[in-house]
Amino acid sequence: MTFCNWEAKRLISLAIPVFLAQVTLVLMSVVDTIMAGQVSPTDLAALSIATGVWNPAMLALQGILLALTGIIAQFSGANDKNGISHYFQQGLYLAGLLSVLGFSIAYFADLIILQLDTSPAIAAMAYEYIHFVKWGIGGFLVFSVYRNITEGMGMTKPAFYISLLGLTVNIPANYIFIHGKFGMPELGGAGCGIATALVFTAMAIAQVIYCQMSKKVDAKGLLANFKAPQIATMWNITKVGIPISLATFFEVTLFACIPLFIAHLGAVAVAGHQIAASVTTLLFMMPLSLSIAISIRIGNLYGQNHFEQLKKAISTSYLLAVMIAILLAAITFFGRDIISQLYTDDSRVIALATSIMILACIYQLPDALQVAANGILRGLKHTAPISYITFISYWLIGFALGYVLARTNLIVPAMGPHGFWIGIIVGLTVAAILLMLTVAKRFKREPFIQ
Repeated sequence: MTFCNWEAKRLISLAIPVFLAQVTLVLMSVVDTIMAGQVSPTDLAALSIATGVWNPAMLALQGILLALTGIIAQFSGANDKNGISHYFQQGLYLAGLLSVLGFSIAYFADLIILQLDTSPAIAAMAYEYIHFVKWGIGGFLVFSVYRNITEGMGMTKPAFYISLLGLTVNIPANYIFIHGKFGMPELGGAGCGIATALVFTAMAIAQVIYCQMSKKVDAKGLLANFKAPQIATMWNITKVGIPISLATFFEVTLFACIPLFIAHLGAVAVAGHQIAASVTTLLFMMPLSLSIAISIRIGNLYGQNHFEQLKKAISTSYLLAVMIAILLAAITFFGRDIISQLYTDDSRVIALATSIMILACIYQLPDALQVAANGILRGLKHTAPISYITFISYWLIGFALGYVLARTNLIVPAMGPHGFWIGIIVGLTVAAILLMLTVAKRFKREPFIQ
């Protein structure tokens, strides 16, 4: 496997701004978790359950629009501005339709929450959060379209600056609505929903303004002569995006559903899992950012027909993923005690969270490799295998094994949250192997790679 220094530098230059943007976005969730956790374990548990219900739906809708990154990267590589303009416009129409769908989904959230074996106080606060946060779905998806267009064109820095703006809105908004400051109602953990909706709206406005003013993006030119909706184009985006969306949904729900299945164990179990999940989600932004950079680079090279360089970029991507996995495992292992104490001072929650984070060290390598392979396939617009591979790996293998280990005595005495995390390790390992084999199989079929 060849490591190309030039390709590594190019991938890193694309990935660093994406990473900083992703970290900033995840920091908003971390801030929510810390500020809700400082109120009470009940508020933290409610936030965990609410995001477990809402985030998979929201990220699945965003996943459809992620198809634009690879599509635009290929058009950008071929210097086809008409193609970029057309898909930009149709992406906005699609975002509007998806916003309506997301808003509708929120009204069914109570049906899920009411089925959970948890206290009425936690259930009521969780539903209240979703009632508030749904008002930000439109802004979130519009921001996603503009971000995917700019990143597909190789400009990854704007999203970082706009994400910083979102973080500056998030912290004071959380403080105001959690604690009822400046005449606002004291909503506890549910107040994070209002803060998040305000953040997404502010970020969408900022992203639109930037793209309209930027000469590099030239949104004014791209959106001039705005065409009517084209069902065929929107379906093409959706067709490429649905496997990405399903993969996102399957992975997010793998983590998000765990609190729902351990809710009967009480607030400590849910809170301990939530802290570990929050930390690992933040660290996951590094391989995820590399994956986005890979999809951009692979799409550009494919559009330019630079196929020999494409092979070097792929092997370099895998090796960078391995390096990142080693770094993240070290951070998780050596920093687990200090990190847990930032979230809570409850000794029971800290003990559970730190023990889970030891397990999280193990899955860093397969997780990094599977998202790298995922990025390669997105850049090639060969996304169909992603959905069924992730479903089989995450749910039929990972979650099923996790459920058996966590809640039954079939293999070992019920392990609680730890059992689910062992299932995650196995599921991600299977996903990494199958996705990498899919990339290799794809190239064997391509005549230009022979």
